[in-house]
Amino acid sequence: MEQKRALSAVDVAQLLHVSKNTVYEMIRRGEINSYRVGRKIRFMQEDVDDYIARSRHEKQFSPVSSVSVQSSLLNGAVHQGREFILSGQDVILDILSNYLRQYGYQALRAYVGSFESLLSLYQDNVQAATSHLWDGDSGEYNTPYVRRLLPGTHAVIINLSYRMQGFYVQKGNPKKIVSWQDLTKEDVRFLNRRKGSGSRILLDEKLMKLKINPKEIVGYTDEIGSHLTLANAVARGEADVGLGTERVTRQVDNLEFIPLQEERYDLILKKDAMEQPEIRTMLQVLNSSEFRMELAGISGNDYRDLGRIMAEV
Repeated sequence: MEQKRALSAVDVAQLLHVSKNTVYEMIRRGEINSYRVGRKIRFMQEDVDDYIARSRHEKQFSPVSSVSVQSSLLNGAVHQGREFILSGQDVILDILSNYLRQYGYQALRAYVGSFESLLSLYQDNVQAATSHLWDGDSGEYNTPYVRRLLPGTHAVIINLSYRMQGFYVQKGNPKKIVSWQDLTKEDVRFLNRRKGSGSRILLDEKLMKLKINPKEIVGYTDEIGSHLTLANAVARGEADVGLGTERVTRQVDNLEFIPLQEERYDLILKKDAMEQPEIRTMLQVLNSSEFRMELAGISGNDYRDLGRIMAEV
C-alpha cells in the first residue's frame, strides 16, 4: 500500500520543508524515527506523521530524546544502556519527560506499543511502561496483561488518562459503519493496526467474543503503525474504516469519529523500583496541579484518575 513506501532523507526534507542536513540532525537528536538499509537511511510515512503530531502538541517544550527499545522475545534486539526510559506513544509521556528534565532527570522516550512496552519492562529494558490493553474475558484493562507479561513480578499500575476508542470514517460516514459487525460488510475496506498495539488487541478480543472470523473483514491483514497515519489513510479514501483514539480526529480533515469504548491508559512500574529518585519524582509530577493544568490545555483525554494507583499485582 502507498502509505508503507519507504522514504529517503530527501523525501522527508521536502515533506517538512527543511534541508536534508536538518533531517540528519533530527535523527541524531532522536526527534524522528528512522532505519537503515545498508548504508542508506529510510523512513516510513508514519514516522513523519508521528513527528508532525508531536511537534504540534509540544511547541512550548524542548524536544525529548528517544531511544530504540525492542523486546528480545520478539526480535532479538535488547537495549543495553542504563538510562531511565519511559515507554509508550501518547503525547502525555513526552510532556512528562520534559517535566522530569526540569527536575534534573534525563528521561528518554521509547515510542513502542503497549504489548511491547510491557515485555520491555519485564526484561528491564525500560523503567516505566504504559498500556491500554483490554481483556475480553474479564472486561478489564491492563491488569490481566501485567500479570501475564510480567510473571513473578510485583508491579504497580497507575492511571494516566481515559481515552475513547472508536472508528475513523470519512465525513458523513458514507458506508454507515457503527458497529463491529459492520466491518464484515462486503463493500467495507478496513485498515488494521499492528499486532501488539492496544487498538489491535481490542479489535481481536471483540471479534473473538462476537465470534467474527477476521477472514470476513476485507483489509484485516493490511497493517499500519500509528493512529495518525491510519486516520490520514481513511481520510484520503485508501480505506473505509480504521480503529483508533478520538483525539487524532482533531488533526485530520475529512474525518469523522464513531465512539465505541472508553479505554484506560495506565503507567506500569515494578514495585521494587518505586523508591528510585526518577520514579518518585515522576509520581510527584503526575499528582501536581501544574501538570494537570498543562494537560488540560493540550489534550481532550479524561484525567479524572491521573496519578491514582489502580492496582498492585
